[in-house]
Amino acid sequence: MRRPRGWKLWGGLAVAGVILLGIAGPYVYIHYIEGDPPAPLDARATSSPQPVVGTVEGTWSVASGSQAGYRVKEVLAGQQATAVGRTDKVTGSLTVAGATVTRASFDVDLASVSSDQGRRDDSFRGQIMQTDRFPTATFVLASPVALGALATTGGTRQLIVSGRLTLHGVTKEVTFPLAVVRSGATVTASGQVPVVFADYGVANPSIGGFVTTDDKGVVEVLLHFTKVTVS
Repeated sequence: MRRPRGWKLWGGLAVAGVILLGIAGPYVYIHYIEGDPPAPLDARATSSPQPVVGTVEGTWSVASGSQAGYRVKEVLAGQQATAVGRTDKVTGSLTVAGATVTRASFDVDLASVSSDQGRRDDSFRGQIMQTDRFPTATFVLASPVALGALATTGGTRQLIVSGRLTLHGVTKEVTFPLAVVRSGATVTASGQVPVVFADYGVANPSIGGFVTTDDKGVVEVLLHFTKVTVS
């Protein structure tokens, strides 16, 4: 039985519609439903200049408002996006002697990291970071850091920090810039640590070819400090 010509027309329109939906759907979702990703964590955006209070020497503890997380570029059906996940479950401290940070160590509860997508979070805690086996990320300072003028006055300075980052049970040496703001009785620091997933034995976060990600990302931190002891 011969099909009418209209069948081919409607069939072609249906195929075109499916293709258009496959292209337009992710674009609409990313740009109009999901929205823009959160801005990078930045100490300079959260601290207002105030005269410094007290000496910088002593032990400083991570205070409320601190955050840590990840930022990774991903592609959803051809559309570029940025995945961001964060947690405020950050602990740790640093010690200042004279004008130098001599010790510092921090822990991040990876099982509490969340984004704006539940499925992404499930993948992060499961096949990607395996938080049931490796629930914590840690950073330990490897070399002393000179504070320079921040030891005596307020303001902002960029410092270069080297230390040992442990993710997924693997420890690597890392060096990265840290923006440090001293204002009033507080010190705030922020930075981004580049991470290549394979270096830490982390599975590729891509999902079935529909969502693909870069093979690298960054660990973001924003740390607020308050003094707990005086040297």
